[in-house]
Amino acid sequence: MRVTLDYGKTGLDVELPDENIVGPLSIQPLAPLSDPVAAVAEKVSSPTGGKPLAELARGRSSACIAICDITRPVPNQVILECLLPTLEQAGIPRDQILILIATGMHRPNEGDELVELVGAEIAANYRVENHHGTIRDEHTFLGESPRGVPVWIDSRYVEADLKITTGLIEPHLMAGFSGGRKLICPGLAALETVKVWHGPDFIEHPKADCGILDGNPVHEENTAIGQMAGCDFIVNVTLDEQRQVTGVVAGDMIEAFHEGVELIRGVVTAEVAEACDVVVTSSAGYPLDTTFYQAVKGLTGALPIVKEGGRIIIAASLSEGVGSPEFESLFAENPSLDVFMERILGKDYFVMDQWQLEELAKVLRKAKVTFVSDGLTSERLGELFVEAAASVEDAVAGALEDYGPDAQIAVIPKGPYVLPVVA
Repeated sequence: MRVTLDYGKTGLDVELPDENIVGPLSIQPLAPLSDPVAAVAEKVSSPTGGKPLAELARGRSSACIAICDITRPVPNQVILECLLPTLEQAGIPRDQILILIATGMHRPNEGDELVELVGAEIAANYRVENHHGTIRDEHTFLGESPRGVPVWIDSRYVEADLKITTGLIEPHLMAGFSGGRKLICPGLAALETVKVWHGPDFIEHPKADCGILDGNPVHEENTAIGQMAGCDFIVNVTLDEQRQVTGVVAGDMIEAFHEGVELIRGVVTAEVAEACDVVVTSSAGYPLDTTFYQAVKGLTGALPIVKEGGRIIIAASLSEGVGSPEFESLFAENPSLDVFMERILGKDYFVMDQWQLEELAKVLRKAKVTFVSDGLTSERLGELFVEAAASVEDAVAGALEDYGPDAQIAVIPKGPYVLPVVA
């Protein structure tokens, strides 16, 4: 069987043994919207759980629109082409409208990336600024959340008269689904907030997982923090495998988000009859596979359907390397994942981005991992607690030696965009 895995900007064609394959597991077909801009305009004027945006904007002196950073394939231009004129027509001056890139703990997006995010015209004519999660003085303290998370949110957002968030609803490795409240936390939160909300007390909870909202402390606290910060209006989209817009929800932060989750849950869920010996997956290609940090999401997405002691084979370009300097330092500081877990559970140890290494530890407790990448050498990958192979075909051949010629191999070409489950 010939399968194309999402890999970088080009994809990766692989040849897999037909007799072993389960799948490919994919997003269910859903027709893309013929006119996404018109669909956004319709939802903005007839929202879920609140007043139309034009009505909300009337009489407001300023607005902040939070958008996802370059690591998310959100069609920001489609959304902004509707939002910006609506705000100006309602009387908010252009120089009082801020487009704030919700980078969370990611690096700032500058230069050509700004144009890629919002388009040349918007980048030239509107204020587009980055959130800086590590600069606490740029944040406002709002108190503690119900579970004791200190809530520091970007002051530019907090002080805006009208607060709008945008984004993409898809499965998320900790919060169940992305979108809605996640643009505020971690998107606009300070490190002091994220390090607790992304700490082991939350991440080690059994319901802090893909596709789970009920009883998920990451999601529940996320929502509480969003309510503390305030959010007047959201616009979220869903995408198909070609990243075309298939749905739009808008309005109340909670009601519209849940509407979007119900829209996408049935589309992204893919069942297998039983757990598989091997899962071949991706990190969904560019921009989600540019770093090892981001590629961990492809691993966690495969976890529900791999057998205990099985193997996950992931193809990811890793064109930008391991990730942040802090994330990279974790591998040098910790000779093993057991040592790392002992340290973070001891409460006195903290390094930014440690939550992603904790997610990798979750994966490696259950399965072995092989990376196929032209971005990092096999030696460097070996230092990251994973194995490496020159090709997916080589990795599969090795897995068949380990698990036998009848081993079942599930294939997830789109990686974390799919929510695989055992029926």
